[in-house]
Amino acid sequence: MLEALAPPWPLGWSLAVFVLVAAVTVVASVRMTSLGDVLADRTGWGEALFGAVFFGLATSLSGIVMTAVSAAGDQPGLAYSNAVGGIAAQTLALAVADFFYRRANLEHAAASSANLLFCCLLIGLLSVVVLSALGPDMTLLGVHPASLGMVAFYAGGLWLIREENEHPMWRAVPTRETVVDVPAEEGAVATKDDTGIGVLWVRFVAVGAVVAVGGWALAQAAATIVEATGLSAGFVGAVAMGAVNAIPETVAAVAAVRRGAMTLAVSAVIGGNCLDALNVAVGDVFYRGGSLFHSATADELFLTTGALLMTVALLAGLIIRQTKGWGRIGFEGVLLIVIYAGILGVLTF
Repeated sequence: MLEALAPPWPLGWSLAVFVLVAAVTVVASVRMTSLGDVLADRTGWGEALFGAVFFGLATSLSGIVMTAVSAAGDQPGLAYSNAVGGIAAQTLALAVADFFYRRANLEHAAASSANLLFCCLLIGLLSVVVLSALGPDMTLLGVHPASLGMVAFYAGGLWLIREENEHPMWRAVPTRETVVDVPAEEGAVATKDDTGIGVLWVRFVAVGAVVAVGGWALAQAAATIVEATGLSAGFVGAVAMGAVNAIPETVAAVAAVRRGAMTLAVSAVIGGNCLDALNVAVGDVFYRGGSLFHSATADELFLTTGALLMTVALLAGLIIRQTKGWGRIGFEGVLLIVIYAGILGVLTF
């Protein structure tokens, strides 16, 4: 019985796994949003830092597992494209969430220096990925030196952002539509959820673990789909795995907007994207065939550059803070849709 359930699975089973895991991920992401909103207040971190670090990690668990399993299974194309493909799809989630906030452009309401800096951090991490892929092919104990450099880059970025959050040197101009992230008073938080903080953390981690298990199942299913259909690993990783990988951030962003947690909506996506960029380094550690950076094909480098361009558009939107934009969303939301559609069009044809 157990042998029948072991991968690789038949194509029909693999497709069913995609649908089932997607549904479970939607439910889990909504639950993580409510827990994350309360924990952001209880811990005193605020929505921006908590969303980018803890919430971003929780929603990225499935992608991290997908990349590690694919890399260990000698599927470097799936491993690499899943990481960067998730970034592009997750950035698009902000345009989706913007549709659910009718008062103003989401990027206007969620003005935060931390969100600006996390965009800069993401641009830096993706730039390291591209530079490493185009640079000398080298490894140290089977790992490219850039993988260690990316970890240090991410840690340093977090330290700078935390310092700026405690001693801000930049503030957004407040407007009638700005939703400032002000931690709730202890009494107000207790009214919203009087569960102990330890229990909340356990629930948060448990829901994140469910998402991580889903990532393992998706990686196994994706490998079968690539083999059975003849589709390229880059396309499956970027489109299929990337889209499912983006479900937690998309659902969480929409749920956060509906709860009025605008900063959490943006920071969860950007923070998750930073961890997905770092995910390339995770895949490099698990891939035993050399440097994962240098296994990237032209299509996968094109996808990485596209994710960079989408991040630049988002950063511009956060700086300009357009109150009302094109099609009832900001100009950056429209650009995100156009750029992502163009990326898929090139990869498809």
